Amino acid sequence: MTPIWRDFLYRYRPAGTPGAATQAGVPVDRTAEATAELAPVFALLADVEHEATAVRARGAEAARRRVEQARAQAAAIVAAAGDRADVVRAQAAEEAFRDAERAAAELTADGRARAARIRELAAARLPVLADRALALIADAMTGRSRDGAR
Repeated sequence: MTPIWRDFLYRYRPAGTPGAATQAGVPVDRTAEATAELAPVFALLADVEHEATAVRARGAEAARRRVEQARAQAAAIVAAAGDRADVVRAQAAEEAFRDAERAAAELTADGRARAARIRELAAARLPVLADRALALIADAMTGRSRDGAR
């Protein structure tokens, strides 16, 4: 309904209960009637409302304490993890250093063995290679090639 029609129809609202004539046009205060009727019920609920407020306050305090405890516990866990991390880092570094030393020792031993084998092969091939080099030099000086062509 539009506001104009509502205002128009509001003029014809009941003004009171039928009976003896009273002042014309004095509207009935429904809010006051409802308030008077419900006031005793709300008065009975006031204690319940206070109790609910107290329960909420206790719950909020308990939640605040739990949050503080959880934060303190988390801080302790982080501190312990930080301390433990230093120990773990040191252990990992020590283990990596030992592994590197072991690998270096293996490489050194392997390298020494390879070097010895190369020396043996070089010593065995040196006379043949020296003879070949001298032959090439002699051929170059005389002007001959190895295949017999001049």
